[in-house]
Amino acid sequence: MTVVDLQPRPARKPASGFSALAAVDQDVLDAVPIAIAVFDRFGGIVRLNKSASVLLHLPPHVDNSTAVNLALADDSGPAQGSLARSIIAEFTPRYGLELTLVSPDGARRALLADIEPLFESSFAATGAIACLRDVTDSKLAAEAALAQQKDIEDFFENGAVGLHLVSSEGVILRANQAELKLLGYEKEEYIGQPIARFHADGDVIEDILRRLSLGESLHRHPARLKAKDGSIRHVEITSNANFGAQGFKNTRCFTVDVSDQFETAAAARATEQNAREVLEALPAAIYTTDAEGRVTFFNQAAVAFSGRTPVIGTDEWCVTWRLYEADGTPLPHDQCPMAVSLREGRPIRGVQAIAERPDGSRVPFMPYPTPLFDADGKVIGGINMLVDISALKDAEREQRILIDELNHRVKNTLSTVQSISAQTLRSTPEPAQFAPNFQDRIIALAKAHDLLTKRRWTGVSLGELVDQEVGPFVGPDPYRLVLDGPEITLSPRIGLALGMVLHELASNARQFGSLQGESGVVRLKWTLSKAEDGPSRLQMSWVEHGGPEVTVPSRHGFGCRLIERSITDDLDGSVKVNFPASGFRCELEFPLP
Repeated sequence: MTVVDLQPRPARKPASGFSALAAVDQDVLDAVPIAIAVFDRFGGIVRLNKSASVLLHLPPHVDNSTAVNLALADDSGPAQGSLARSIIAEFTPRYGLELTLVSPDGARRALLADIEPLFESSFAATGAIACLRDVTDSKLAAEAALAQQKDIEDFFENGAVGLHLVSSEGVILRANQAELKLLGYEKEEYIGQPIARFHADGDVIEDILRRLSLGESLHRHPARLKAKDGSIRHVEITSNANFGAQGFKNTRCFTVDVSDQFETAAAARATEQNAREVLEALPAAIYTTDAEGRVTFFNQAAVAFSGRTPVIGTDEWCVTWRLYEADGTPLPHDQCPMAVSLREGRPIRGVQAIAERPDGSRVPFMPYPTPLFDADGKVIGGINMLVDISALKDAEREQRILIDELNHRVKNTLSTVQSISAQTLRSTPEPAQFAPNFQDRIIALAKAHDLLTKRRWTGVSLGELVDQEVGPFVGPDPYRLVLDGPEITLSPRIGLALGMVLHELASNARQFGSLQGESGVVRLKWTLSKAEDGPSRLQMSWVEHGGPEVTVPSRHGFGCRLIERSITDDLDGSVKVNFPASGFRCELEFPLP
């Protein structure tokens, strides 16, 4: 509309004509603080006050019918002449009329005009009088405010992030398109409903509203919302409350959908958990650190290995209490293989170290530190595996002992073989008997070696040794050999010497004693006595009966001399032999270190 009537006004008498206005002093008109202009019946300006002169860019004194570039605000055409003529013709005043003034320099100003027709006494319309107000600034301000309001509305309605308002009673007052799209609801299905209806966790929304009502602001508060299709959307809510004179009015909430990030994070957590479970299940001690060497994870094998529970975020470089080089030199933690690996950004392999537990025990180990990198190749941490090589060290030590023992035994065996050959030769009058006698004794020695080899030269069972050396002379009847004694493990040195002794005793029984016939028996008994201030001592008793009558020999043969030398010289023991008619007897005694 061209004319805006700002307010209703009561009917008024027509204004006086020019003759009445002519009587008004110019100084009085100039004192009026609003622009006043008088038009003739043709629309020309015939008089104006000082304010109108400034506003319309006209001189204080105008000629009759002075024109000015004045147009209707809606640009529907010139206003000056036609408007005045219209008012005069229609005998109708106009109030709140919006006009546009174009100044000589082309600038436009917005005016608000109140115009009334002028009449003479004859009631003939002679012109019009107008009050003009410059409303350019207020119009621009109103337009700016309207544009700003539209921008705010557009921001709320079409913003990329969900936005909603909730009343103090928990009812949704307003929601934008992003919020509705997030959950799949139409506006009428969402607005006006209780906000708790759309939350998967009632206690969460209850806590959110309570905290907001107390003036607290929430930043990225996690929540779960129920979509129309039944799915759950993970969101983060940033919100505060609007308070008025009556207190809490409504909330202002931004809702950001983080479902994809939540699923990604959940998958990452699951992957990390699976990796931790794998590391936890490994029997080797494993731990991880950050780039500065602070421990971030360790498995239970690491606890068992180090003899302590590491402190996450506090322990640095290694989970062990103290460290030493392989040669026993103290090794500071910041110089351990893991520290070197992180500093140099490379795996460390092929080194050994020693870990000391809080209880003082030490564990030799091999570390396998490996740095971890991010996508840009920057070291972000490391992982280390500590392999206990105690068994390897024990095996190496046993191997050294075995080699030393073997060297010693080989020398002793060669010496024994040499002695056996010499003694057998001297005690065998018939050359044809030398080979069988010598071979039997070498076989007995070899059998003892076989038993020790099976035990990796760590020892030999006395029972096994008796079965190996005496069993072949007894034959198929096991009742001809009666054994009585506890299970005892003999050292390699004692096993070899005693094996030769048992062979000589069995061989003698087979040739001359109770094992010569079909019914003789050998009883072998042994006991172990404990000494308070020395090693235990083994007593063995070899008793034969049921064989041919025994006579005392005129001299000791090679077998007796071998038994005596083996027990007395090699084992630092004693030997007693008796020759009762009922059967040969031999008593042996020697220490067990």
